[in-house]
Amino acid sequence: MTVMPIGKAAYDPGSPVETPESVSMNWVGYAAGGTLVAAGLLLLAGERRAGVVAAAAGTALAMLDQPKTPLSWWDRLPGYIDQAQRIVGQIQSAVDEIESKREALRRAIAR
Repeated sequence: MTVMPIGKAAYDPGSPVETPESVSMNWVGYAAGGTLVAAGLLLLAGERRAGVVAAAAGTALAMLDQPKTPLSWWDRLPGYIDQAQRIVGQIQSAVDEIESKREALRRAIAR
């Protein structure tokens, strides 16, 4: 087992001192997080309307805190739409293939 001595940090007169005014707090982020937690608790408690209102308020606060995030989502939206259309096309072709095989099987059984 290693023992490390705990000593006092040496005072450096050249280092900046943090005062309460210099410490920046992200109050909007804290409010958004607290509101979203409260919304989750309200939804779990069965208070749907209050939970949805609190979730909307928390989301609005989060978007105020991070204004670039919705813009990046908006920029990526066409790619997501193209990908969804590709998936829907693949599903449609699979359904068409299953339907054609069903019809062929039905004709074979009817003979």
